[in-house]
Amino acid sequence: MPETKTKTAPAPREDQAAPASEAAEAQTAPSGEAGPDRAWQQSEKPRQSDEERMQGLEPEQLRKMMWDMLLARRFEEKTAESYALGKIGGFCHLYIGQEAVAVGAIHALRKDDYVMTAYREHVHAMQCGITPGAVMAELYGRADGCSKGKGGSMHMFSAEHNYLGGHGIVGGQVPLALGVAWKIKYRKEDRVMQVYLGEAAVNQGAFHESLNMAALWKLPLVTIVENNRFGMGTAWERASSLYDISQKATAYAMNSAVADGMDVLDMYRVAKEAHDRARSGEGPTLIEARTYRFVGHSMSDPVSGVYRTKEDVEREKAKDPIRIFADLLARTGILSQDELEKMDAEVKQISEEAADFAENSPEPAVEELYTEIYAEENVNGRLYFDMRNR
Repeated sequence: MPETKTKTAPAPREDQAAPASEAAEAQTAPSGEAGPDRAWQQSEKPRQSDEERMQGLEPEQLRKMMWDMLLARRFEEKTAESYALGKIGGFCHLYIGQEAVAVGAIHALRKDDYVMTAYREHVHAMQCGITPGAVMAELYGRADGCSKGKGGSMHMFSAEHNYLGGHGIVGGQVPLALGVAWKIKYRKEDRVMQVYLGEAAVNQGAFHESLNMAALWKLPLVTIVENNRFGMGTAWERASSLYDISQKATAYAMNSAVADGMDVLDMYRVAKEAHDRARSGEGPTLIEARTYRFVGHSMSDPVSGVYRTKEDVEREKAKDPIRIFADLLARTGILSQDELEKMDAEVKQISEEAADFAENSPEPAVEELYTEIYAEENVNGRLYFDMRNR
């Protein structure tokens, strides 16, 4: 799956996850609204041994990737339980099934790099270093939440961890991330701005304007489209004349790649390559991560809804990124089944403790209604990034 767009991809090995796009390609719209998906035919996914797939990563980092994906899954399951009990209100979008995308891509970052995303953001926040307790408290709307209980599920933030927030406006985070990438280049920093969005946001004008400017200025912006195929309840092929999102980068002469978003190691590889290009001054990359959510669009949406069948969801669950990665680690002697079960018990306990922490956190003070509403900046007509002390 590198950026070459001319060769036919060989069939994946039987012990590797099949690309999430295969099911989508097989389920084309009956009236033929969209043409066939060419991404996997025109990109070259090499046959790799287990050792090649692990890319020389140390066993400890591989185990940490597994731990992070398990925590993501158990945390989101606990979130669903708390929401059902009425402890979490408002909108709430879970990440179950997509764990390999954020875990793989953020593992490829450095601590001083930036991350910004949309509203399906709990896992991204934890991957950047925000504690499960602070994330859960934010979901509960409590004072100990990472946004002091005022942001909720969709608006977490931590400047300390370079996590620049989840954003509820569809596609609205992309031009904001562009601005951060421009700041990085202007100040000659060795950093990367990584921004996530769902495939349904790709048709927003701000997405295209941002890609054009990022490519024009060769900014260190890595844009990751988490293509789970459904924008709320609308299949991507019913909303776009071009199924292959990665091809949209060609309009702006920028690098692009397709990643198997159900394979944490492929996600790591593709993201790492994009980060290396950005740091070396080669400009931005558009990554299309083919993935699938095993739950509804939000907590108000049934698992299958009326736009996909239960059989569709169960078929995709056969490509569960956690199970696939666990099998690889077991085959290579890095993580036994007993160790996996112990790890799973640990993250379940952490998720329970996060819920207890949130339950015991106080409600925000009434006075908080009037704080942090507007920024008080004395710009005095000067350019914002003029390198002066302010």
